[in-house]
Order: sequence, then C-alpha cells, then structure tokens
Amino acid sequence: MKWLFILFLTISFAANAQWKSYRVTSNNDTINCVDKNDLKQGRWSLKIEGLRGEPGRDEEGIFKDGRKEGIWRTYTSMGDLYAIENYRWGNKDGKCQYYSMTGIVREESWKAVNPENPYDTIDVYDPVDQNKMHRQIVKIEGSSVKHGTWNFYEDGLIKRSENYFLDKRQDLFKPGVTDGEVASDKKATKAPAKTKPKEVMEFEKKVGKKKVKVIDGTTF
Repeated sequence: MKWLFILFLTISFAANAQWKSYRVTSNNDTINCVDKNDLKQGRWSLKIEGLRGEPGRDEEGIFKDGRKEGIWRTYTSMGDLYAIENYRWGNKDGKCQYYSMTGIVREESWKAVNPENPYDTIDVYDPVDQNKMHRQIVKIEGSSVKHGTWNFYEDGLIKRSENYFLDKRQDLFKPGVTDGEVASDKKATKAPAKTKPKEVMEFEKKVGKKKVKVIDGTTF
C-alpha cells in the first residue's frame, strides 16, 4: 500500500511538472494551468469582477496556447446561464447564444479570422446570375466578422432575423443583396421629368388660365 501511494505521488508530480502554475479543484481536477511559456492551457474557470456598473460573471472553457478555443459558458454572479459562445484562435466562431431569466434572447453567427492567415476562400454569388456561385480568395478584416443568420427572440419565438455575409448585412430573401438595396430583379426607377421648351413656358406664362384653341406662333 505504501508503494502504491508513492507511485501515485510520483505520477502526479510528473504530470504537473510541465505547468508553471495550476489549481486543483475539490474533485482533484487540475485546472487553470499556465505552461512554462506563460500560456494558458486546458480547462479554465475565470471569475470576472464587476466594473463601472457592469455586473460580474463567471466563465468556463478551454484555452489553447493562451487563446480561447471551443465552447465557453458564461454565468451571472447568481449562477444563471448568460451565454454559450464558440471560439477559434481566441475569436468568436460559429453560433453564440445569449440568455435571460426567461430563456434565449439572441443567437449570433460569427466567422473567426486566423491571425496568421487572414485570407479565406469563400463562395461568392455571381453579380449577374444570383443562382450561380464561384470561389474567390478574400482578405478578411478584423478578428471576427458577422457571418450567417442572427436571430432575436421574444418569449421563446424568433421576433426578427438578420443575415450577414462577411460583416455585411444582406436581404434574407435574395442572397447578394445588401441591406438598403431593392431585393427584386428590377429596381424601381422613377421616370425623368419632362422639361418644356423655353418658348412654351413663356407662352403659358402670358396666357395664364385663358383657354386657347389654336396656337399659331403669334406673339402677344
């Protein structure tokens, strides 16, 4: 039994020797690990104190080389679920959901940008034929961009939806049409106003409301 205890201590010491610092929970789980390069690794539990009127919160998730990775959950100081967010390269990526006491209130969609390679190959709608698509390499600005459908809820039902393509808002019913444009095959156009010749305008000004049967070019 004594040898088993020594072996357990040796294994535990070897497993934790790679960490510069860490914390052990009441369940003997090792969390909040910082490696020898001062990078956060593995499972973490963060307590964020309230600041400038903002309430405090608790966050749980995974760090990979000092960056948030995968699913992160945020709770209020009362322990209620506030957010479920997805991360990649330390930036928001995919669906992120936000809650209140009554349930889900908002669902966001993000696309993370690789800080080491901000270029991406995406499908782009043909500007002439919206039924066709082609591949294009583009440079994405920022760390995360809005990409996909955003839903806003009320009493558990979707109240409003917005669609984004690489941070640009689009019409939900016609891909490739940005917000503010007319989502139809033919844009509404207003016929240009007809300009009367100068001579006609002078004649009408002199005649006024008098009824004239024949205009023979005689000056008045």
